[in-house]
Amino acid sequence: MVNVEYINRAAWLRNRIAEYDYWYYVKDAPLVPDAEYDKLFRELQALEEQYPELIIDDSPTRRVGGKPLDIFPQVAHIVSMLSIRTETDISEQGAIAFDARVRKELGLTDTDPPVEYACELKFDGLAINLQYRQGVLVLAATRGDGVVGEVVTQNIRTIRQIPLRLTGCDAQVLEVRGEVYMARPDFERYNQRQREQGLPTLVNPRNGAAGSIRQLDPALAAKRPLSFFAYGVGEVAGWDKPATHAAMLDALAAMNVPVCDERAVVQGAQGLVGFHRRIEEMRDRLPFDIDGVVYKVNRIALQEQLGFVSREPRWAVAHKFAAEEAVTTLLDIDVQVGRTGALTPVARLAPVFVGGVTVTNATLHNEDEIRRKDVRIGDKVVVRRAGDVIPEIARVVLQDRPDDVREFVMPTLCPVCGSHVARELDAAVWRCTGGLFCPAQRKQALLHFSGRRAMDIDGLGDKLVEQLVDAHLVSTPADLYRLDLDSIGRLERMGEKSAFNLLDAIEKSRHTTLARFIFALGIRNVGEATAKDLASHFGSLEKLQAADAEHLQQVRDVGPVVAQSLVDFFAEAHNRAVIEQLRSLGVHWDEHETQPDKPLPLAGKTFVLTGTLASLSRQQAKEALESLGAKVAGSVSKKTDYVVAGIDSGSKLERATELNIAVLNESEFLLLIEG
Repeated sequence: MVNVEYINRAAWLRNRIAEYDYWYYVKDAPLVPDAEYDKLFRELQALEEQYPELIIDDSPTRRVGGKPLDIFPQVAHIVSMLSIRTETDISEQGAIAFDARVRKELGLTDTDPPVEYACELKFDGLAINLQYRQGVLVLAATRGDGVVGEVVTQNIRTIRQIPLRLTGCDAQVLEVRGEVYMARPDFERYNQRQREQGLPTLVNPRNGAAGSIRQLDPALAAKRPLSFFAYGVGEVAGWDKPATHAAMLDALAAMNVPVCDERAVVQGAQGLVGFHRRIEEMRDRLPFDIDGVVYKVNRIALQEQLGFVSREPRWAVAHKFAAEEAVTTLLDIDVQVGRTGALTPVARLAPVFVGGVTVTNATLHNEDEIRRKDVRIGDKVVVRRAGDVIPEIARVVLQDRPDDVREFVMPTLCPVCGSHVARELDAAVWRCTGGLFCPAQRKQALLHFSGRRAMDIDGLGDKLVEQLVDAHLVSTPADLYRLDLDSIGRLERMGEKSAFNLLDAIEKSRHTTLARFIFALGIRNVGEATAKDLASHFGSLEKLQAADAEHLQQVRDVGPVVAQSLVDFFAEAHNRAVIEQLRSLGVHWDEHETQPDKPLPLAGKTFVLTGTLASLSRQQAKEALESLGAKVAGSVSKKTDYVVAGIDSGSKLERATELNIAVLNESEFLLLIEG
C-alpha cells in the first residue's frame, strides 16, 4: 500500500508540471526556470519508479514515448472526420460566392440581416482526433479516410502543447479535433541540426508533421518539434455544447487546449473578405505555414439546418491563398561566400511565381544536401517559399529528368578571392581559408580584428567599418594602419576629434601581445583561450606558422579540427601576405612575454572567480591567472582547485564550501599572482 503522502505528492507534481507545460508550450511564457521544472519532473519520475501504482495515463512522464509499434492499429470515428470544400478562386470573389450559397440554402433575401461567420486559419499540417474520457486523453487518431483512422496515441503524447488532462472538464466523452503542425523556426532549427550531423532533412513543415506522427517509434517522434491547434470537436457525451462555433473554441481554450488567437467572428460577405485580406497580408509574419483561411457559419443550429452535400458540410469552406510550392527548371548552380567564409550553393531558376512573389534563386544549403536530394543542373524541381523564409528546392521531379542534366561540383578555390577552400572533419560546409583577404569576409574580419579582446581598437564599430569598406579605404586589417587624418576625415559624420581618437586607438594597438594577435587573426575554431595556449607553447609567430598538425595537437585543448584550421589558415598565401604587411606597418609584441615550453607556476590549476574585486576587474583577474598557466572556469566542480571570492560572492562560494575547495580572498589572490 502506497503511503498517502506519496499519493498526494505525485498528484501535486502532475498538476504543477501540467501547469508549467501549458504556460511554456502554449502561452510561450515560462513560469519557472528550466532547472526548477527539471527538478520536479525528476522527482515525479523517481516516485513512479519506486511506486509503479502511482503511474496514471495523464502523467507527464508518459510523454517520453513507449515501445516501438509494429503497425498502427485502426479505429473507426464515431463522428466522421469529413473534409471541407476548397474555394480555389483566391480573390475576394471566393468569399462572396460562399456567402451567396449559404444565404440561398437558408432561404434568405436581400432584406434579411447578414449571416454571422467564425473565421479561422487553414493550418498546413496533419488532422488529428483527440479522445478525452472524464477529462483524460485516452486515444489519438489520424483522419485516415474520414471514417477510419490510425491510432497514434503514443506519438501524440510526446507533443507537450496537448494536455493529457483537460482543465475543468470531466465529460464522459469529448473529442477535440485539430491540426498537428511544425512551426517554421522549429523546422529550420531541426533541419540545420540534421545538416550539421550529416543526417536527412525534412522536405517541408507539413511533411515533417505528418511523418513524425506516423513514426512507429515514439522516441523518434519525440525528437521532432511538433505543435497543435484545435479547431473543432467530434463525439461529445456529458458536455453541453455551446450554441456557436466561436464559443466552442473559447471553451476549449479555457480547458488549456491550444487554440489559435488569429480567429474572428464577422458579419456577411464583406466580413469574410476583410478577414481573408488581413490574414493574407500577415501570412509572412506567422511562425507557421497556412495555405488559406476557413469560414464556418457560426451558429451550430444553422450548421445543422444547412447539413452536408457529398460528404462535405454546406456551412464551411476553405478559401485558399497563392500556392507556396511550384515547379520550375534549375538553370545553374552558383556558389556564394558568406561573411564567415561559408560557401553556399545557390540555384539559379527559370522565373516562377510562388508564395506571392516571382522567384529566380533558391538556396541549396550545402554540397551534402545537393547529393541527398540528387539535384542536377537542368532538372525540373519543386521550389518552396513559405513566408519570409529563403526559397529552397524541396525535391526533384525525377520522372521529368532530361538526358542532358549535369552534376554540380564544389569549387576548390573561393569564387570571390581565389583562396583555397577547406572542409572541417565531420562538417557539411566548405569554407574559404582567406579570412584576412577575402572581400566577402572583409567586414566581419575587420570587426573581429579590432575587438576589445583582440587588437582593442576603441571606436571601430559596425557603422565605421561599413563606411571604411564601402569608401574603399580599407580592404584588409593592414589597411587600418595606413589610414590618415585626411582620408577618414572625409567620412560622413566623422569630425576632427573623432578622427583623432580613432587614429590614436589604432596607433596604441600597434603594441599588443602575441596571444591577442593570434586571436585577432580570426582563425576558425581558435578562441581567446586557445590563442593564449598557442602563444605560450610556441613563443613566436614564426614557430606557430611553421608547425604541422601533429605538433599543434601537442598544445593543450588543441584537437584535429583546431589543428587543421590553423594549418589551412597559415597555408594560404593571401593570409601570410596580410600578416607580413601588419608587421611591416609596426604591429609588434614583446617576445619575452611568451617563452615557449617554460613551465608556468599555475599550470594545471583551475580557478573560479566570484563576487567583485576592488583592485581589478573580472577580466583583468582572468588574464592574470591565464598568463600564469591557470585555467579559469565559470562554475565550481570537484575539478576546481581554488575559488577567488570578492565582495558579494554568491552560490559559487557556497558550492566551494560544500566541496571543501580552497577559497582565496582578494589579498591572498593578489599575493598569489604577484608572487
